[in-house]
Amino acid sequence: MENEKNIGLTASEISPLWAQYLNDSASICILSYFLRNIEDEEIKSVTSHALELSQGHIKKITEVFKGENYAIPDGFKLDEDVDLKAPKLFSDVYVLNYLNHMAIIGQTNYSGAVSGSIRRDITDYYIECMKETMHLYKVTKDLLLKKGLFQRSAKLPKIEEIDYVEKQGFVLDIIGEKRPLLASEVSSLYSNLKRNALGVVTLTGFSQVAQSKEVKKFLLRGIDIGKKHVKVFGGKLEKENLPVPMSISSEVTTSTSFTFSDKLMMFFTSALIGLSIGFYGTAMSQSPRVDLGVLYNRLSLEVQKYSEDGTNILIKNRWMEQPPMTADRGELAKKSKG
Repeated sequence: MENEKNIGLTASEISPLWAQYLNDSASICILSYFLRNIEDEEIKSVTSHALELSQGHIKKITEVFKGENYAIPDGFKLDEDVDLKAPKLFSDVYVLNYLNHMAIIGQTNYSGAVSGSIRRDITDYYIECMKETMHLYKVTKDLLLKKGLFQRSAKLPKIEEIDYVEKQGFVLDIIGEKRPLLASEVSSLYSNLKRNALGVVTLTGFSQVAQSKEVKKFLLRGIDIGKKHVKVFGGKLEKENLPVPMSISSEVTTSTSFTFSDKLMMFFTSALIGLSIGFYGTAMSQSPRVDLGVLYNRLSLEVQKYSEDGTNILIKNRWMEQPPMTADRGELAKKSKG
């Protein structure tokens, strides 16, 4: 077997490590602030645990980068990107929902990182991250259930006998009555509605404390998009006489004091936008009904445009660190003395 100490990191290994460093450095700022303002002791305990996980990730990734003589990203810093003494911006209920959603997202990201890791130490690291995040999801989910805050998706009739699809209308019911939603379609609609609802609350809080008029305008636009998507998904569920998740829009305080830097809020918002595009793509692949595919495609295009405008703001303000990329052979050739 090769001596793995002499094996450099591949693109599929360096990319998630680099992205995770940025994400966890942002999380340390956000969770440290939350921790100073949480009143519920059980929620405070799980938030403290989540903070310790992010701090451990930063330490591990820093060790890997130093061992590879790889530049460590600037990321986000407690003394620059957050005011830990700022008034409370989000309720404890929001924080618990936030942790639960971040654990769900973490499982998705870490599973991809595991499958892309070849070097043993990186594979082992991401397997451990998966275990940690699965535990965090279970703890936050159980606490939401205990407090009566977990919103379950709809229950469907039991399948009493196996049947087969006989008509193309199962997929191609473009005109007229649509067939009932599949369980996978209900699940996607429900999950995307909940994610957008949380996004609306997050951006509402961010918009109240944003310093730049440009950033505030961008965040307000995101709130409008999120509300519209929530309404669209809720409408599809209501048409099937299925329950629609309750809004948590009241979980933002009236604080307008500086809390997070515009750089951090734009980074976090851009990350959420990117995740939305991915989740919509997954939902499209799991929704055979043509009207749903058209819907997700239309909403994805809207989110992609919003993402592009957000990227332009990040670049304009020099808030976007350049991700790892391949060598520009054309530029190198120009520098050649030959």
